[in-house]
Amino acid sequence: MGQPPDLCASIIDAIGDTPLVELRRTVASRGLEGRLLTKLEHLNPGFSKKDRIALEMIRDARGNGTLRPGQTVVELTSGNTGTGLAMVCRSFGHPFVAVMSRGNTVERARMMIALGAEVVLVDQAGPVRPGRVGGDDLAMVERRTQLIVEQRDAFRCDQFRLESNLLAHERHTGPELWEQCGGRLDAFVDFVGTGGTFTGVMRYVGRQNPEVRGYVVEPASAAVLAGMTNTCASHRIQGGGYSKTCLPLLDRNLVHGCVQVSDDEAIAAARALAREEGLVAGFSTGANVAAAIKLLRGPHRGQCVAFLTCDSGLKYMSTDLY
Repeated sequence: MGQPPDLCASIIDAIGDTPLVELRRTVASRGLEGRLLTKLEHLNPGFSKKDRIALEMIRDARGNGTLRPGQTVVELTSGNTGTGLAMVCRSFGHPFVAVMSRGNTVERARMMIALGAEVVLVDQAGPVRPGRVGGDDLAMVERRTQLIVEQRDAFRCDQFRLESNLLAHERHTGPELWEQCGGRLDAFVDFVGTGGTFTGVMRYVGRQNPEVRGYVVEPASAAVLAGMTNTCASHRIQGGGYSKTCLPLLDRNLVHGCVQVSDDEAIAAARALAREEGLVAGFSTGANVAAAIKLLRGPHRGQCVAFLTCDSGLKYMSTDLY
């Protein structure tokens, strides 16, 4: 007998096809006009949207021969991509080394270790700032990552540069979102880390309807993509906002606007999302919620705005987010 059609052959077959939920309470409690939709990426097996890119990057690299059978994979991560890679590499038989700043939450490191990864923690550039990772910290992690790749003759799964990152969202996330909302979408917002989610989703939905607007979300203190001065790179919204103006995967032609969100706004929005909608998510999702609300109060009043629930709030229980 063949395998039943709904039976996953391995955990990586459970990646994707996440639900889309309308946040009616969020809209009604604020007297907003319009609709807010969120795609529940924290329901991926690694509890974040990064499972998608981990699978796509490894599968594509194995397919084109840049990743050899059994070769070690190395990547810098704030924890979510590393968790996805730990899971995917285990399934395909590759040792995985995650390189991460000590400023990221301890839950992420422990989860990667539980999945069989080797985790290398890098000290922060200045004084220890738990829960705050800036561009200088990321630069130190990058240097350590490059060194490990050279020492171990490893494959660098570079999420900031590999096109498979954005292709995961162009091939899968975008089509899922479009089908689930019935093509009734006016704007998409995304807190930018690598830029892959934003570009991939917007490429697909933009082909379906060129009138859909795309907005990148940044920390208010480090809104360099909006051309503002970086006043404090050490913000609390983990997973992005690294003050990087050079993001190879971010297609600026798809950016119709930039939205700034403060730490306090992101935290308040994440807490409200849990109380009002029953969704326990992280800082970056809070930033997306806050930005989407601003759009409904402004240029997209009465319209439909969508975003991703990026990861699970369970990864932040060592912080004061909740």
